[in-house]
Amino acid sequence: MILTQNGSYLAASGEAAVDRNGPLEEEMAVNTNFIDPQVEDRELKCQLLRKYSGYLGSLKQEFMKKRKKGKLPKEARQQLLDWWSRHYKWPYPSESQKLALAETTGLDQKQINNWFINQRKRHWKPSEDMQFVVMDAAHPHYNYMDHVLGNPFAMDISPTLL
Repeated sequence: MILTQNGSYLAASGEAAVDRNGPLEEEMAVNTNFIDPQVEDRELKCQLLRKYSGYLGSLKQEFMKKRKKGKLPKEARQQLLDWWSRHYKWPYPSESQKLALAETTGLDQKQINNWFINQRKRHWKPSEDMQFVVMDAAHPHYNYMDHVLGNPFAMDISPTLL
């Protein structure tokens, strides 16, 4: 007789070792080495869900936002257009104005930014005066008015500078 790990005895003669309390020893070894792939998959899924559930939830929300295409709500568009018409000469809201618009319209600040970018591209043409202001801001070392006023030969200014 051979004592097994679970405390049962097996016959130790030349014949097959038979457990007096259960299956053959060989069968037990095979049974303990067999793992059901479906059970293993379910366990792995549960582990991954426990570990990453918060992250997956936020990703799901992001995908839902991105999938949502279409126009902004009518009231929000109207408020943005009202701001646009009051500030048409220089339609660049400050950060505090963007936050206020986001709060009053119920839109994200990113939506506010994108709306203004698109609106300026589609519907705004700066006046000539504004073009020089933009040019001066882009090239702070070049001041248009100083250049024109400081030139004793103002008639020689090329049209490209005007």
